[in-house]
Amino acid sequence: MTAFAVVVPARTGTRAVTLLRVLACATVGLAPVEGYLTAVQGQLGKLAPALLTATWLAVRVRERRFPPPTPLHAVLASLAVVLAATAALHSSGPFTAEYTVRWLPFLVVTAVLADVASHEVPIRWLLLAAAAGATVAGTGALYSLVVEGQARASGPQPDPNDLAYFLVAALPLLAALDRRRWSVPLAATGVVLVVGAAATFSRGGALGLAAAVGWVLLRRVLPWRVLAAATAAVVVVGAGVLLVAGPHLDRAVREKTFIAASNVDTRELRWQAAARMVTAHPVLGVGPGGFRERYAAESHDAEVDEQTPVAHNMYLEVAAELGLPGFALFAAVPGVAAVASERTVRRAGSGPRRAEAAAIQAALLAVLVTSTFLSEQYYLPLWSLTALAVAAETRIRREGGESADAGAARDQ
Repeated sequence: MTAFAVVVPARTGTRAVTLLRVLACATVGLAPVEGYLTAVQGQLGKLAPALLTATWLAVRVRERRFPPPTPLHAVLASLAVVLAATAALHSSGPFTAEYTVRWLPFLVVTAVLADVASHEVPIRWLLLAAAAGATVAGTGALYSLVVEGQARASGPQPDPNDLAYFLVAALPLLAALDRRRWSVPLAATGVVLVVGAAATFSRGGALGLAAAVGWVLLRRVLPWRVLAAATAAVVVVGAGVLLVAGPHLDRAVREKTFIAASNVDTRELRWQAAARMVTAHPVLGVGPGGFRERYAAESHDAEVDEQTPVAHNMYLEVAAELGLPGFALFAAVPGVAAVASERTVRRAGSGPRRAEAAAIQAALLAVLVTSTFLSEQYYLPLWSLTALAVAAETRIRREGGESADAGAARDQ
């Protein structure tokens, strides 16, 4: 028996379960508005994940029960080993320590969320928390555009593209919630998310949104009539925003059009620089944060006003910094989620579990598409969606096993 195997567990107390549920929902729900929290206190956005991890550890130690090894644990542990190796190799880099510390909490929180969502926290609660947090962020986006007069909505995120990432990742999760009971709130939430994402003028966000909507339609968890009604509502709200802030929006569109060509050129420069780093350092990369450190030299000072940027492509940036083995392990994270969620879809039939798994798939697809144009490995949706996909499969397996045990008992 391994060290992680289940040992006769004590019953988790009601207070401990409640605390785990609150902290898990807070971790997921506060991620889209972390910018607001950071404005109050620099480390406030990290409080909920830290408390969740500490509480989870205390509860599991008291129960003498830790999760059995899974493919997700193997991938996360292996990625941590590669991360430690490349960080040690490039320890003298000016950004190495900072970016290593940014990586590690995501690996830990992913494992913790996967475990608590498998046992104590209903997956639907976490989906609702993610949607609620993104709705607050979307409301902030519209406020920043209409009231504050920003050219592109940013709300709680410094970069409008990062805000679009959160909003389009949350939108498909609404398909897993009960439309009959919560039709009006869900419709309002969907409108806020779509209009807020549109107000960022993010092209990557638009592509991610299209991919997510197409997926939920393909998996038949979003009826066409619902999509038609939602589209009509978005058009009406968009027309209202246009009437209220028409001249401002016209200026924003002209500014976005003017800088669009420049954005294409700079991203091409960064992608080429990242590709050269991968070619020169294929095994352990240039270390965490190494892209920022080496970009100016690799691009031959192509951007005089931006010496330490991000690559604006999650895949190239991870490959450049962690090397090809590290990138393969990083790619295995959403890969594990894809396999687990598809197994859940096929086992769940037509029930709510299927809707949850298909919605998680759509959200993860939005994340992966949007990240082609953004460096989003340091934001929670990729990691939390992976955890929920694995937890959904664990729950459907356990429910199937319990049903089989009950049937065997009846036969006897």
